Amino acid sequence: MSGSLLIFTALAGIFLLLFFVIRVKLHAFVALLLVSLIVGVCAGMPLNSVLQSIQKGMGGTLGFVAVIVGLGAMFGQMLEVSGGAERLAQSLIKKFGEDKAQWALGITGFLIAIPVFFDVGLIILIPIIYGLAKKTGRSLLFYAIPLLAGLAVTHSFIPPTPGPIAVADLIGADLGWVILFGILAGIPAMIIAGPLFGKYIGQKIHINVPDYMNIEEKTDDKDLPSFDIIAGIILVPLVLILLNTFSELLLPNGSIVHDILVFVGHPFTALIIATLLAFYFLGIKQGYSKNEVQIIANKALEPAGIIILVTGAGGVFKQILMDSGVGFVLGEMMAASSMPPLLLAFLIASIIRIAQGSATVAMIATAGLMSPLITSLQLEGPILGLMVIAIAAGATILSHVNDSGFWLVNRYLGLNVQETLKSWTIMETLIALVGFSVVFTLSLFIT
Repeated sequence: MSGSLLIFTALAGIFLLLFFVIRVKLHAFVALLLVSLIVGVCAGMPLNSVLQSIQKGMGGTLGFVAVIVGLGAMFGQMLEVSGGAERLAQSLIKKFGEDKAQWALGITGFLIAIPVFFDVGLIILIPIIYGLAKKTGRSLLFYAIPLLAGLAVTHSFIPPTPGPIAVADLIGADLGWVILFGILAGIPAMIIAGPLFGKYIGQKIHINVPDYMNIEEKTDDKDLPSFDIIAGIILVPLVLILLNTFSELLLPNGSIVHDILVFVGHPFTALIIATLLAFYFLGIKQGYSKNEVQIIANKALEPAGIIILVTGAGGVFKQILMDSGVGFVLGEMMAASSMPPLLLAFLIASIIRIAQGSATVAMIATAGLMSPLITSLQLEGPILGLMVIAIAAGATILSHVNDSGFWLVNRYLGLNVQETLKSWTIMETLIALVGFSVVFTLSLFIT
């Protein structure tokens, strides 16, 4: 099959994926698998080879992602059940004072979203937002936007959250670089889209606590785990993974220290350690029985299963693109373009995100499309970490009515559609633009 027909097949596959997700309302897992089948057949692959590529793509992706997402979900569930999120928020607000509660909430969201899913973090912490708004008489947006920005930035930019984990695996990026660049891009994005924009929009739009929300603010914190334990457990996997990355750069291969740091800093080991610490300090030490801890861990895997399967289907799509020859032609075409690869990744993710709403689908589809270009240009090392954040930034932009997160915020803050567009949508777009600006600037100094 000619190169032009292969390119047409790839583009048709993307449009078909969007059609299935947007119009047919087909689940992303099924849609990705179905499009992979169709692209493989239309690209001229032998039928048996199509099936083998599906198995290879699914198995190769889940061998890494399933372990990370599964452990991360258990870790986050223990933090949620133990009251660790509330303790972190309350301690930071006391430390900063109510006058600077915005900053405390932004930092809380930033830290909490490392082990806890975005929607769970919002639901856990919304009573604190309600309490502050009632106490001070300020707009709910004044406090909510910083928290939402912190949650959204980390959810998109910093492993072990599922999005960047999936993209890193699909394009072969080192998680240490992803974490480092995610933090470097995420902090200014959180500040600008959170406390600064929150202060502005809180003055423009006054929102009271919705009448239909009868959630009581939690004030009894005597049984909550300590701030130091919570912060320590959250930081353990990040520090270990970063030590692994830097040991590869600074220590000679084969040395005892190097081998130990590589072992304990592998994402598998780092998250096993963090999860065991969470089981003990947030479970057993908080009065939960061993059986209760096991029940909590099992419950955590229910939402994680969906994410794992969708990510695996993304691996299938990538594998079909590569094995069919579509990827090679696509990579050569994109390599011949004068557009910088990071900008191309950001724009592709943005278009898919705006069209169909799901950040996860946008990240996975973009990673699959960018993989051939990465192979063609022989990109490796830090630049791949930057590309993960560029894709994540694009997949964050312009959340609107086709995004479930839009309606979650709309409901919990009691906003109408116009107010949600003026607050939440602009906040998400600021995160995307600031995050990508930092990444693009960093790329000028990294080859």
